[in-house]
Amino acid sequence: MRIATTQTFPGPAWDELHDVTLLESWPPAEPLPGIEVLVEAVVAVGPEELDLLPDLRLVANYGVGYDRVDLAACRERGVAVTNTPGVLDAAVADLTLGLILACRRHLVASDRFVREGRWRRGWARPERLGRDLEGATLGVVGFGRIGRQVATRAEAFGMRIVFHRRADGIPLDELLRTADVVSLHVPLTPETDGLISRERLALLQDDATLVNTARGAIVDEEALVEELVSGRISAGLDVFADEPRVPERLLELPNVVLTPHVASATVETRGAMTRVLVDNVLAFLHGEPLPNQVVA
Repeated sequence: MRIATTQTFPGPAWDELHDVTLLESWPPAEPLPGIEVLVEAVVAVGPEELDLLPDLRLVANYGVGYDRVDLAACRERGVAVTNTPGVLDAAVADLTLGLILACRRHLVASDRFVREGRWRRGWARPERLGRDLEGATLGVVGFGRIGRQVATRAEAFGMRIVFHRRADGIPLDELLRTADVVSLHVPLTPETDGLISRERLALLQDDATLVNTARGAIVDEEALVEELVSGRISAGLDVFADEPRVPERLLELPNVVLTPHVASATVETRGAMTRVLVDNVLAFLHGEPLPNQVVA
């Protein structure tokens, strides 16, 4: 059974897969009959790509998010899809707290301030004051595994937690109006695409902070850029609508902290993700139930 991959993956588990073809480009330049397993990360897998792999039976997605895989097209062709949930929750939650701290205490701007030689006054006369986490309200949009871990960490800093999800919690608009910090933890689906619209961004209180470690398209990016340029709010952004493109107007703003989609990018977490990825493939090869099959 032939396996093709769009890239290699970190960690020792990757070596457990044998006879893997590393694709030179994606999508392939020509049809590849005989490929039954596609291992991929951050590529589009839709009808056109699937047509190039006529014998495909499994798409093994590296990552918890699978919004670039057309589940309906896979289902129509009898192609199963798996992902790698669970093992990246802590790393994403850690970076989320890092972005909250960086924004509320101006860590990146302060670092730049010192490096550029602009520090002229003593500690008693700071050029800019930050905001405490203790006593502030964190609004978590999406209260699944990652959202709950973010809430646990924030509570350790003395933050008050409110949350919104489809099943319970407070209404989204109420959360946006009342939270000092809003953190997004929902998957990108047709329902969440543009969820934080221009109108909803306007609900954020002055000096609020928006943190996004989920997917860029959940937010109206153009409207967010305008809010940040105005200086009314701040943001910590690990994801963007058209990665790796980042809106140019954000690059010099002191009220936004930018990271290149690295929420899960630790040695330990990426290795654990590879372990789950390989386990999914091995289960398929052995004819066993798929541990992490995505069900549309």
